[in-house]
Amino acid sequence: MTTTPVRLPAGSTAQAKVRRLVVYVLLAALVVIAANGAAGLLERALTAGQLLAGEGIAGLALSLAFALVGGPLAALLWWLVWRRLGAETERAAPSWGLYVSALYTLSLLISTTSLLAAASSLVTEPQPQWRPPLAVGVTWFLVWVWHRWMWRHPAKGPLALAQVPGVIGTTAGLAIGAGAAVAALSGLFDVALRGSMELTGAADPWWRAVLGNTVWAAGGALVWWWHWFRGGARRLRGGFADVALLLAGVLAAGLLALGGAGTVLLVLLRLAFDRTETLTGLLSPLGAALAATAVGALVWRYHRAAARGRSLRVRQAGTLITSGVALAAAASGIGVVLNAALSLAVSPLAETPPGEGPGGGSALTLLLGGISSLFVGGLVWWLTWRPREQHETQGVTPGRRVYLVTVFGLSAAVALAALLVIGYRLFELALADITGGSVVDRIRAPLGWLVAAGLASGYHFSVWRQDRTLKDSEAPAARLRIGRIILVTAADPEPLRRILEEQTGAPVTVWRRAGVFPSGAVAPAVADVAAPPGAVLPAVADVAAPRSLAGALAGISAPRVLVIADTPDSAQVIALRD
Repeated sequence: MTTTPVRLPAGSTAQAKVRRLVVYVLLAALVVIAANGAAGLLERALTAGQLLAGEGIAGLALSLAFALVGGPLAALLWWLVWRRLGAETERAAPSWGLYVSALYTLSLLISTTSLLAAASSLVTEPQPQWRPPLAVGVTWFLVWVWHRWMWRHPAKGPLALAQVPGVIGTTAGLAIGAGAAVAALSGLFDVALRGSMELTGAADPWWRAVLGNTVWAAGGALVWWWHWFRGGARRLRGGFADVALLLAGVLAAGLLALGGAGTVLLVLLRLAFDRTETLTGLLSPLGAALAATAVGALVWRYHRAAARGRSLRVRQAGTLITSGVALAAAASGIGVVLNAALSLAVSPLAETPPGEGPGGGSALTLLLGGISSLFVGGLVWWLTWRPREQHETQGVTPGRRVYLVTVFGLSAAVALAALLVIGYRLFELALADITGGSVVDRIRAPLGWLVAAGLASGYHFSVWRQDRTLKDSEAPAARLRIGRIILVTAADPEPLRRILEEQTGAPVTVWRRAGVFPSGAVAPAVADVAAPPGAVLPAVADVAAPRSLAGALAGISAPRVLVIADTPDSAQVIALRD
């Protein structure tokens, strides 16, 4: 008896995976080598007329070797790889998507920073050295154009990690543009507040640095705009796109805005109550703080608005991230205020140890810093978290539960660390022969952290217990226990997706169909409607009859649910076996 061997698809074997990994790593190395060689030769051509001696000859030889040896090898290997990409298994391989994403990101960052450095040197340096960065920028720009063409190729572009280049390009442009905008506005505000004569000498006018940073800001904004609007990154949904939007547009921008606003308030409080420094010294951080507040608030506001057009989970995550950042600022302010208040109570004229106060100043400066952090963080937290609404009856989402547990856990960890420090200081004072400093003075800093962490931990633990009680008190029949929803529609999926997520809290995957079923179409056979043990299913007639989403989902409990709908008033729901 002979058996016919079973052939596995070419893309599913371990040998194919290892072969792809080796080939793409080698191709990436050859592309980098060839690009460096070409950049070196282009730099030589732009700086023609200089004597080539010593290290110049060695550098030229290295550039020639990289370009004339590495270049043809890279082209040959790429041609062999490109021929294979007609097969679906090759195109869908994660290694192909990883290669395109890595080289796209590398070439974008190098070309952008080099071209912007060349452009800014023309306006910031009396004798601009624009040729070397221009050579590098032009070479890597061509590499970027090449990999962008491969990424967007309709027949051979990567299927895995297809979102990564666009998302990274958007994030990189946002980071460069926002950082340069802060620097440019900071220079302008410093000149307006303190005067140009105090900032720069006659040989280095203040406007050069501002103009150079403006060039970087414009370049970063151009990269962001190209990927966000022209590249379609704003239409990407789920996974990496949502994470990048929340981390860069909400978390990082929120930290920037809150930090700047807190510093602005601190400077104003010191101008009113703590004139221990000169006016120039007091105003020195104000320009950068105003710039950070303006840019951070603008970026944060735009991305919060963009998150509202996405899924329910993303909108909730944006709100919770903002609340968490503000909570951290407010809790830090509570700890610092208590620390400074105890210092003033023990010795009103005492100086805080170096490093504890802003700039190592007095306890009054430390107190004002804590008040500014508490006010700004507390205000944003109150407006975002809305404590009064947390005690109303509402659905308890998984994201909210994760947020509460995370805040409670981190606060408990900080409180534990503060307790250990307090114990160490007390035992050290009792066992060692220490004469300087009182007990309060030795434990006031960790005591402030302990109180702040205890308040945050206690409040969020109470909210978590309230949510748990609310969840347990719900009738089992009224709760929707759906693991994932698969929405099949030919219409615009966003309104239907929002309705499903708001009613169930389950993630929704959209499948687009080519056309709408004709009137009177027969629903899937009864045998296809298979439910897991213990699942609550509607009657077969209810599954076959189109009806509203709210009515069709009532009482459904299953790991996966298929929803066929084109309008909220007509839907078919089928519970699927896991």
